[in-house]
Amino acid sequence: MDEGVQRSGDGPGGRYDVFHTDCPARTVVDHVTSRWGVWVLIALRNNSLRFYELRESIRGISEKMLAQTLRALVEDGLVWREVEPTTPPQVTYGLTEFGRDIGEPLTELFDRITQRLPSRGAEGADGTEGADGAVTAGAVMAGASPRPGG
Repeated sequence: MDEGVQRSGDGPGGRYDVFHTDCPARTVVDHVTSRWGVWVLIALRNNSLRFYELRESIRGISEKMLAQTLRALVEDGLVWREVEPTTPPQVTYGLTEFGRDIGEPLTELFDRITQRLPSRGAEGADGTEGADGAVTAGAVMAGASPRPGG
């Protein structure tokens, strides 16, 4: 077996061998399925958001982990990053076409999960706002804005 990236199939449409340790597709899959990668993609599914809006919409993520996750997803071509030259700089993130493509099955997955979970009353397992006003993943996928008042 050759060292380096392994491809199966011929021509430009050949598939990568994701079971090979050096496969670049494997790295993208790792970033998408990381603890925070999925949540970032879901949060950006319907809107582009500024860094602080992402941080507020994804409960439990630290600034450091959000920055690392966004950096990886930008490098993978799933998320775009725009810096407005203001003081302080305003940085906005959104999904690229590739990111929207990847986000589609994630949306279906979360829809199936949230539809099959038993109702948790006021906590919003059905995809609505929880008792604390937080927007759940189901509500974001349904088009609700994760921004306060939005």
